[in-house]
Amino acid sequence: MYTQSFSVPDGDAPAAAVKLVSGASDNATQDLQDAFDARIDADGRIEPQDWMPDAYRKTLVRQISQHAHSEIVGMLPEGNWISRAPSLKRKAILMAKVQDEGGHGLYLYSAAETLGTSRDEMLEALHTGRAKYSSIFNYPTLTWADVGVIGWLVDGAAIMNQIPLCRCSYGPYARAMVRVCKEESFHQRQGYEALLVMMTGTQEQKDMVQDAVNRWWWKCLAMFGPPDADSPNSAQGMRWGIKRISNDDLRQKFVDATVPQAKVLGVTLPDPDLKWNEARQHYDYGAIDWDEFWATVNGNGPCNKERLNTRVKAWNEGAWVREAALAHARKQQAKQMKEAA
Repeated sequence: MYTQSFSVPDGDAPAAAVKLVSGASDNATQDLQDAFDARIDADGRIEPQDWMPDAYRKTLVRQISQHAHSEIVGMLPEGNWISRAPSLKRKAILMAKVQDEGGHGLYLYSAAETLGTSRDEMLEALHTGRAKYSSIFNYPTLTWADVGVIGWLVDGAAIMNQIPLCRCSYGPYARAMVRVCKEESFHQRQGYEALLVMMTGTQEQKDMVQDAVNRWWWKCLAMFGPPDADSPNSAQGMRWGIKRISNDDLRQKFVDATVPQAKVLGVTLPDPDLKWNEARQHYDYGAIDWDEFWATVNGNGPCNKERLNTRVKAWNEGAWVREAALAHARKQQAKQMKEAA
């Protein structure tokens, strides 16, 4: 579902800016580095069998695994409303959407595994708190309107961030993102449509939508990650073609696209400084609370512990399913080998 800027390090605080990685010392490795750089400069694709610098591989593992973690943790805020959806139609739509998010996580874990990191290693990092996921999922969904706003704003921000990833320099990641983006675009439209229906309802329903927008707007702006000047890995990520557009540029594109949608919907975005700048041909917007962002990233948001505990509980209680699947696979493999003998 959802990406924030995946330049957020897997640590407890913002990291210092990284230096651009130089080539290795020996001639053979330097030749490989030169060939890698030439392919990147030509806007080519790197595939799993290709040589790549260790730092490139490590960056991809961190980013793709964070993205995968965000998909599966992101199932929880909306999944909480499946049993309380206001109609059978809305329940069916929400169930399908949450299942989509689980599928996105599987695509992304599979892409990360092509880099030599096992799924068990990635999930162990998540469950022990060493790996990050998008901070947006550490907030509660208080009303049904939150589900629509997540579709409209959170998925809308995710799409803005994810479409450039379809041109990522690493082939398996880019190909996975093509399908993810198609499904996320549908999720965004579905969320907006649900809000349009509510905004034709009672005053209580309209107030519910406005309240949800008020609570989620600033969190969605923070989803794009820290300002470019404070984003530790962006420069190298853009040099490698992993990241295509900077955090601040993505955030601006999102604001510019969302303001007219809010007008059609009939809600007010909670920013007194939001106004069109004729000289820039963009909307100006107010200051984001980065202290809240970093507090949530570092585990101190309102739902961090709940979300992580829920994931660990699901993993532990699902152990028998994984064990049964592996036993069945071994049995089938033994049967095939016996028949082939």
